[in-house]
Amino acid sequence: APEQPQNLSCIQKGEQGTVACTWERGRDTHLYTEYTLQLSGPKNLTWQKQCKDTYCDYLDFGINLTPESPESNFTAKVTAVNSLGSSSSLPSTFTFLDIVRPLPPWDIRIKFQKASVSRCTLYWRDEGLVLLNRLRYRPSNSRLWNMVNVTKAKGRHDLLDLKPFTEYEFQISSKLHLYKGSWSDWSESLRAQTPEEEPTGMLDVWYMKMHIDYSRQQISLFWKNLSVSEARGKILHYQVTLQELTGGKAMTQNITGHTSWTTVIPRTGNWAVAVSAANSKGSSLPTRINIMNLCEAGLLAPRQVSANSEGMDNILVTWQPPRKDPSAVQEYVVEWRELHPGGDTQVPLNWLRSPPYNVSALISENIKSYICYEIRVYALSGDQGGCSSILGNSKHKAPLSGPHINAITEEKGSILISWNSIPVQEQMGCLLHYRIYWKERDSNSQPQLCEIPYRVSQNSHPINSLQPRVTYVLWMTALTAAGESSHGNEREFCLQGKANWMAFVAPSICIAIIMVGIFSTHYFQQKVFVLLAALRPQWCSREIPDPANSTCAKKYPIAEEKTQLPLDRLLIDWPTPEDPEPLVISEVLHQVTPVFRRPPCSNWPQREKGIQGHQASEKDMMHSASSPPPPRALQAESRQLVDLYKVLESRGSDPKPENPACPWTVLPAGDLPTHDGYLPSNIDDLPSHEAPLADSLEELEPQHISLSVFPSSSLHPLTFSCGDKLTLDQLKMRCDSLML
Repeated sequence: APEQPQNLSCIQKGEQGTVACTWERGRDTHLYTEYTLQLSGPKNLTWQKQCKDTYCDYLDFGINLTPESPESNFTAKVTAVNSLGSSSSLPSTFTFLDIVRPLPPWDIRIKFQKASVSRCTLYWRDEGLVLLNRLRYRPSNSRLWNMVNVTKAKGRHDLLDLKPFTEYEFQISSKLHLYKGSWSDWSESLRAQTPEEEPTGMLDVWYMKMHIDYSRQQISLFWKNLSVSEARGKILHYQVTLQELTGGKAMTQNITGHTSWTTVIPRTGNWAVAVSAANSKGSSLPTRINIMNLCEAGLLAPRQVSANSEGMDNILVTWQPPRKDPSAVQEYVVEWRELHPGGDTQVPLNWLRSPPYNVSALISENIKSYICYEIRVYALSGDQGGCSSILGNSKHKAPLSGPHINAITEEKGSILISWNSIPVQEQMGCLLHYRIYWKERDSNSQPQLCEIPYRVSQNSHPINSLQPRVTYVLWMTALTAAGESSHGNEREFCLQGKANWMAFVAPSICIAIIMVGIFSTHYFQQKVFVLLAALRPQWCSREIPDPANSTCAKKYPIAEEKTQLPLDRLLIDWPTPEDPEPLVISEVLHQVTPVFRRPPCSNWPQREKGIQGHQASEKDMMHSASSPPPPRALQAESRQLVDLYKVLESRGSDPKPENPACPWTVLPAGDLPTHDGYLPSNIDDLPSHEAPLADSLEELEPQHISLSVFPSSSLHPLTFSCGDKLTLDQLKMRCDSLML
């Protein structure tokens, strides 16, 4: 037999609906089963309906119960029959109010009186017998409902706790009786936004300073959006007021729709700024801050700042209070922004404020994995502030690529390597170091490397350990805490500068010593003199024989000229050096005894030597000094040989009365040899005879006579002491000078 049906219940949807009943069949018997539903009412009314489906559990009578007798009882029962027997459910008794479920309310709407959220009315429509309503509403972004039960609402209700400028969702349900029956289904949702109101709360404002030059600074202001509950409407703009406190006059007022504002102000004076938000209903209270140097007070700088990854997109920042009295700190501000090598000021700035008793902060706003952030912690105390900074990331791994070398230049024996920064998306976290590798081209040796601590603004580095004239291959890598990147591009470079100066100093010194040794040898000096003589002009390169080797000087004695030579005769022009003409001296012998008058020099020896006559007989030589040659002959000889006379000045360095310096000595032309251009040097071999000279000769004053054949600068006064005799072998004549 079939099992007994359980949980029989009946319902009529709305006042105009029909009665329908449901039940549970129980265990399946796998036999054909028929179900019969029977309804009994007042006045012995009976309704019956049959279902021949084996799996039947629902039947609709198709009749409508009216509210004429809302308290009348009705009884329902279901019977299951198969080939093995039958089974009936327990009877279910109910009234009209028990089984009728009202239809959901419709035509829901809301109105705000005078566009005010404080005067809001909700309207709807219901069936006529509804006695009780319930309302529920919530902000669109919330999951929690606010419930309101209303009795005899007649399709309207005032709501007093709605928030301004908030979108709400509204629903309404109905019921025919306070205790009997069931609630209708919820109506369709109504979504509506409440009107705006004047903003409440104050903006959270932060700023950055950057010096432009010695007199100007750039101020960048940032502020966070007000929350919906604080904005209470659509923010149309922000009003920024910049004021110089000393003058007390508002300098700048600006209206912007962004959450940042930048201006340039003088570096002098005390400045303050006020920022407020405005919607269609009004403005919020302004937030006022004083512009100061946030990192000026070193004693207020937080200590031991660290940044560690805390989960996927969170960074835990910790620090220690500053050295200064921690109680002086009024609040901490933790600031972070994405690290960009170019120092881009347009990168969004994030910050949060922490009370002075906290020494840690979990930052999660706008934090991304594999991105490096520059984090700063500020300690603020009145008009002073101190700061500390650190780099941090929530997650990291080895960089995807190395730096790209874009230039290698030579500078004073070293090279300067410049590179492009790794793109932010390829850094994969915070960089710690750069490495520069180099090795000789086509070499199998291990490369040398230089490790550079990472700095944001650095993009070049010098290397001074390369050898000149050697081609090197260079490349770079970058490192994070997770590892080293792959190689960047390779560049070849050959240092063209001079080698290390020490490599040339030692050989240069050795060569100099050898050359000095070579030049100091007598043989080499002679070769040099010969070379220099060959390079002299033609007139100056003629060899002048040594007068000491003259044979004529040995045969003829020297006699003093008894007559004074006129000086103007000594100053006649000689032939030019370019075309010298030989001077021919005709030999004229006198029949006189040559006389050499000894000058008053006590140190000259008195010797007499025989002199052989040259083309003359002994008879011609027997004239005495008292028989001078005829004056006419003497004057003729003097005229012929006047160009060969030399006036030699000899003054002792220390003349004394008993040994005065040698006076001027004038040699007569008749006693000169006939060889062209020679002066005798064998004075010692000539006989010494005392004979007075002419008084006019003694009166001749020493004079410097310039001869045209020699440069005037080459004839210098003779400063040696002549002693008893002056011989020609003591003289050395050269083209450029006259030396003794």
